[in-house]
Amino acid sequence: MNIGTALATVDPPDELDLDGRLVSAGLIETHIHLDKAMLMERVTSEEGDLDDAIEEVAKLKRTFTPDDVHDRAARVLEMSLRHGTTHVRTHLEVDPGVGMRSFEGVWPLVQEYAWALDLEICVFPQEGLLNNPGTDELMVDALRRGAHAVGGAPYTDADPRGQIDRVFEMAREFDVDIDMHFDFGPGPYDMDLFYLCDQTDRHSYGGRVTIGHVTKLAAAPPALFEKAGRRLADAGVALTVLPSTDLYLMGRERTENKVRGVVEAHRLLRHGVNCSLSTNNVLNPFTPLGDVSLMRMANLYANIAQVGSDEDFRECFNMITSRSAALLNLDHYGVEVGKAADLVVFDATSRREAVSALSPLLFAFKRGARTVTNPRVQVHWPS
Repeated sequence: MNIGTALATVDPPDELDLDGRLVSAGLIETHIHLDKAMLMERVTSEEGDLDDAIEEVAKLKRTFTPDDVHDRAARVLEMSLRHGTTHVRTHLEVDPGVGMRSFEGVWPLVQEYAWALDLEICVFPQEGLLNNPGTDELMVDALRRGAHAVGGAPYTDADPRGQIDRVFEMAREFDVDIDMHFDFGPGPYDMDLFYLCDQTDRHSYGGRVTIGHVTKLAAAPPALFEKAGRRLADAGVALTVLPSTDLYLMGRERTENKVRGVVEAHRLLRHGVNCSLSTNNVLNPFTPLGDVSLMRMANLYANIAQVGSDEDFRECFNMITSRSAALLNLDHYGVEVGKAADLVVFDATSRREAVSALSPLLFAFKRGARTVTNPRVQVHWPS
């Protein structure tokens, strides 16, 4: 069902008196890993850094089955919809270690959860592409089976720019968007960001490319930060910030004055770069925390980035709603006539209050049908 006026109904309409509460189009998760969520009870190492996380998950992936992935991913989707998420893009790993088992486990969920949220799949090579024989064929197989986007992690490849080139080839062959893990590191050195922008221009792919993490940019001096912001905006490359994972993994090599490693997305917005905030990992070695609440992620980002102005607080909310919709090229999104009736209600009166106070969800709707009801907490005064 879409939003409209004087809509005909067979049954009496379901009327809700919201008493001035905030109504928004649904929250959007632009970057999450459903296939490797909920793994902490299986982890043996406790180092906690990126290399250790990749190694731990690489071992665990060999034990995955489609049913196992399906069950863990479904648990995460249940959690996310309870927090008001109505659209999810999940990144799934395909490589010789896991084969297509993660894809086969998550693919059925696209239909199983269509009543509550839209789920799209982005396949990518966590452990390298050009240096990991057999991975390319598996990614192509997933795209042939219907994967909605293609990604990468160039910093794990022996030839980072070669991986970027190959991902563009796949994207153009299957006419899908690109969403890559990118420039993950502690300092602003050897960034591939500018090369990616050049390739985006070369292939006329502006508006269809997103990069996530980009922690190197968080350490960039002002001149380089502004140069990168202008280049991203000119090329039409969007950026997803993943506050929980980036904060957890960055700065571990330091003993004092640890860096945050979280890009100040609200500053990039001023240069014309579209940005989103997202969850990334949930209860696994990359991020052994999380409840899949995008509102919590916006609140966490506001703390880390020291957001203060009304405008920037509103943008924190936009980066889990309207800006995320633009990043995913969702033309049916919004609270206006003709758009899909994917709506959420928060116990707040403004976007700023919702973010700053971590306001709870009260209701969620998918295509006009109510999917979540979360009664307001009551305080019982003594009689």
